[in-house]
Amino acid sequence: MGEENAQKKVGKRKKVKLTVVSMYHYVRLIARSCTFLYLLVYYIIFRVNGGMEIEEVIESHPGMLIFIWAFFIVEMILRFFPSRFESPGCQKQFARNYVKTGETKIEIQDNNAVMLAALIWVAFNGVFGALYMKEILDDGIMILLCSFYSVCDMICILFFCPFQSWLLKNKCCCTCRIYNWDYAMMFTPLFFVAKAYTWSLLVVSVALLARWEITFFRFPERFSETTNAYLRCQNCTEKLCTHKKQLSSLWKQIAEYTQERIKRLKL
Repeated sequence: MGEENAQKKVGKRKKVKLTVVSMYHYVRLIARSCTFLYLLVYYIIFRVNGGMEIEEVIESHPGMLIFIWAFFIVEMILRFFPSRFESPGCQKQFARNYVKTGETKIEIQDNNAVMLAALIWVAFNGVFGALYMKEILDDGIMILLCSFYSVCDMICILFFCPFQSWLLKNKCCCTCRIYNWDYAMMFTPLFFVAKAYTWSLLVVSVALLARWEITFFRFPERFSETTNAYLRCQNCTEKLCTHKKQLSSLWKQIAEYTQERIKRLKL
């Protein structure tokens, strides 16, 4: 009976309804994952067979280089402007998305936690930078690391974010204090790869971060759920929290079913 109940629970899970914004996130996850796997395969081939390094492979295919570069440049440039296809988490900076609640008390995550997140990220990447300066790591690894970060960025949005859970404690991406830090964090390793196409990505990402921080210090009321109704659950156009809860529930149901199977096998 226990096994049958567990099977029924798994079967009763509700169908996940994805919003347009959520679908856009999944498309980006697939595209970034494919790019990372492509680069990883070439790096392994280079190490095993002594072929071309990643940057040589990219530069030997101008069409591919332009496509990957443009893919991220366009994404970042679009972040400078309001868009209905982007998450409310990064759109709250714009004046048109500020919906007054009548409240005057601005509540935002502890700034100490924000600084701690920045210090951890800089220190973490500083280790890779030091290894690169010692010539233990090469340009290929730094580009691979950057591509890996791009995949992790989408995983943080769709499934689990350590910054949210362990440091900032924000309820969801909509209220995330550092949402628009993502590209600057993603392209941090490119600081050590002295190429025009790598540094241009880094420069635009830092400009995006600077725009975000300047807006925050000028208009903090736009970033607080208490003063901006746009960030409240009933006005959310993303609904990723519901999706995350459904995924979490599914994993719990699978774990319960597995435990029931193990118990029955031990009898």
